This record gives sequence, structure tokens and C-alpha cells, in this order.
Amino acid sequence: MNPWVKRVLVASVAGSVVLGGAYVLLPPSGEKAAPPALGPAGRAMAAVGTGVPAALPDLTALIGEQEAFVRANPRDDHSWAVLGSAYVARGVRSSVVADFPKAETALNTSLRVRPQGNPEALTGLAALANARHDYRAAKKWGELAVRQAPKRWAAHSALIDAYSGLGDAKGVGRALESLQKLGPGTGSGTTVRTLAGQVYRDRGWRENANAELVDAAALARSPAEKAACLHHVAELAWERGEPTESLRYDDAALAADSDHHPAMAGRGRALAALGRPSEALQAYRAAILRHPLPEYDLELGELYESLKLRPAARAQYDALRARVKQEAAGGVNNERILGLFEADHGDADAAVKRLTAEYKRHGSPQTADALGWALHKAGNDKAALKLATKAMDKGPRSALIAYHRGEIERELERYGAARRHIGEAMRVNPYFSPLAVPAAKRALEALGEPPEGGPEEMYASGPAAEITEVKPRRTPRRGQPQRRTTQRQSARGQTPRPSSSGSSGSSGSSGSSGSN
Repeated sequence: MNPWVKRVLVASVAGSVVLGGAYVLLPPSGEKAAPPALGPAGRAMAAVGTGVPAALPDLTALIGEQEAFVRANPRDDHSWAVLGSAYVARGVRSSVVADFPKAETALNTSLRVRPQGNPEALTGLAALANARHDYRAAKKWGELAVRQAPKRWAAHSALIDAYSGLGDAKGVGRALESLQKLGPGTGSGTTVRTLAGQVYRDRGWRENANAELVDAAALARSPAEKAACLHHVAELAWERGEPTESLRYDDAALAADSDHHPAMAGRGRALAALGRPSEALQAYRAAILRHPLPEYDLELGELYESLKLRPAARAQYDALRARVKQEAAGGVNNERILGLFEADHGDADAAVKRLTAEYKRHGSPQTADALGWALHKAGNDKAALKLATKAMDKGPRSALIAYHRGEIERELERYGAARRHIGEAMRVNPYFSPLAVPAAKRALEALGEPPEGGPEEMYASGPAAEITEVKPRRTPRRGQPQRRTTQRQSARGQTPRPSSSGSSGSSGSSGSSGSN
């Protein structure tokens, strides 16, 4: 009997730390299993059987084969699980979010046929929940799958995604440790290295992450697998503020797999940073054509805006809203992206309401940052600072997160901390956003250099001394009236003189989250 009748792995679910998706191990279900032909479906099984991404045409062939089989064998729980997981994989790798409801139906059918002892369907449901950004559900299904089959490596990889989305760093660590203890024979060594690299990235272990991801790229065999690994290395380079290196790796990824849309978007970021806007626009358009994700719409819209192409920016923002609505019909949660967009380009109060609910569901550092930024835009800077501090303390080293915290501190007149964090953002990645970088430069200019001599120059000694800090010019938020500030020079006995306000700046919510 063909060995793939005995062992089938179906790729599923993209997430913050998974190589193109989580991979679902499906064991034998007896003589009824549909034997794959040595064609596209067989190649899909062979590719994902070793823990690597499958080509879209091959996944489509596998889906067609399994659909025909379950029509003839509707009580085969194993084949329903294979079909559901294949739907998830295709939905993740393409723009066909309509595959997610089909996946849910197939996986639930597998559970109805075999309600007990069915970790294959449970792992598939965890993968589906991750793809929909429903990390609570993914945690539930993944933990059930691990309890039923503790050595099923795919369930542990799905849990890494789920715990990451929930901001549970300890859970991520446990899941990764469990996966690594299972040994290289349980799944693809490339995939395990990629998972480890992504986890190390989120911990700020930049060198460890780079080593794991470079090794994963070197071990990759199929074009799709190689492209995914190379793009992860490109992301690390981008987050370190190295657009030339990032572009080189993304070019290599596209040479391996010309349909790899994350590398196309990555090229867009790098080309914009390198002062090649026309090529950057083309790269983003190509990525959206392949896979129209809302985050690509936001990044492209902000690039248009930075180039003063405002009608094009508005059209792209409209496309983002339409895309979010379309994906919601497939059960996909894009509340964080939509909230960031509304905070910077729409209704900040609506963004606060949206992101407050999302933070209650998924309290990750990234969601804390988004909610903090929305609160800042809505004028509640004290509450915003608590969340911004948590995002920096618990999250990866991120230029965007550091910039957001610095701007909140500047509004609260904590100028030393603001100078430090906005400066950190520019040191981590001086290209992190086409709108936020110019705003960060204006903020640093307004803040000026710290006084010589440190605190002694800022505050006079003695309990009755007046504050002598020189307040910098402040940049008002978009849509707010400019305020005038004064320089206090009471220590010199001089009359305060009015100073002009700074220019307004954008929040820069898009782009990569900075370096690690």
C-alpha cells in the first residue's frame, strides 16, 4: 500500500510564528482512505508530509480528490479531516477566505463521525481558528488535541500560534519545548527551526533567531518552503533597519517561488525605504493581486499618502474597509488592523471601542500597543501610557511600539522619556514607516537635545526652587488646534517668551514592527 495512505500531513494556518501555516498530522483510518495519485495531490501530500508548504495548484488537486472521496464515503472521519485541513491551507495561502467556512464544515463533520479520539480534526480546528485570528478558540482546540495525542507535533505548533496571539509567553515557551523534545523525526526540521526562530525573534534574541532562520532556509528543499524561509530572514533584516539586505533575501524568495506574496510586500517596504517609490508601489500592487490582505492595503495606502497621492490613498483605504468586511464573512477577525487604521485615518473613539474589545479577547503586546495608540489619539494619554509600557516590556523590540510610547510620553510632557523612546525607534529601524518616520524626526527636532549637565540643569536644588526645565515645542495631533508653549527661565529672572508650535505629524501605523 502506498505509504501516504498510512500517513497524511496537511498544511494549515498562517500565524505570527508559523512557517506559512501549522501542519496537521493525520494518521491512518483503514482501507477506506483515498490513495493519492502520483500527481499534484500526491505532491501536496509529500510536501506537507515533511512539514513544508504545498503549492496552491497541488492543494487544489488534493481538495478535489478528497471532495470526491467523501461524497462516496461520507462516514470516513479521516478523509473529512484531510479535506478540512486542505481547505484551511488553501485559504491561508490564497485570498479564498470562502474556504474557511468549508473547512469548518468538513472538520466538524469529522468530529460528528468520530466524536472521541479524533485529534486530527481538533488540530485542524485549532489551525482554522489561528487562520481566523481567533486565538482563544485555537488554544481550546489545540490543548484538546495535545491531551488526546501528546506526541502529535502539529498540535504543539498550532498552540505556539495561539499562545502568541494571546500574549502568553510562558505558553509559547512550553509549546516550543514540547515540540523540540519530540525530536526531528516527528516533523520537518526546517519547520521546527523556523518556529524556534520566530519565537526567539519575539523574545528579542536577535542572533539566535537569525541563526535558526538561516539554517532553516539552507535546509529547505521545495521552492515554496525555501521562499517562506528566505522571507523570514528578510523580515529580520528589515526589522534591524537593513533594507538592502531585506530586499536581497526577498528577491531570493521570489526567485524560488514567484507567487510568494509576503516577499512581494517585503520588497515594497524595502524599496520605499531605499528611495525607489515607483518600484515599491509595483511590488505592493503585485502582493495585493496575489493575496489581498488588509495589512497590505494599509501599508500601500500610507505609502501613497507619504507621496502626496491622496486620492490613491483614499481609494486604498476604501479597499481596506471592503476587504475587512469580505474577510469577516469568512469568520476572519481583523479588528487590530482596522483599529490601527481608524486611529490614524478615521475615528479614534471608534478605534478605542473596537480595540478595547479586541484586547479583552487577545491581550498580546501588539494589541496593547494598538489600543494604547488609539487612546492617545482619542486624548486619554494616561491610560495609553500604561498599555504602551506593557507593549514594550512584554513584546519584541519594535521601532513602531517605541515610537508610539515616545509620542504618548511627549504629550504627557515626559520629555526625557519621549526623547529616549522616539530616538530608540529611529535607531532600531530608521525606515519603519513612511508616515511615522518623518513625524518621529519632527518630534525629535522639537524635543531638542537634553540640557548639558543632566538633571542639575533641568531642576534647581532646594525645596522652594522653581522648575527650570526648558519645555520643547510640541507637535499637535492631527485635527487639533496648535498650542503655544513657553520656555521657563525663572532661574535667570527672565520673562517667559512664547515659542512657536511644531508641525503636526502622522502616527505611521503601518509597516513592520521593528527589530529584535
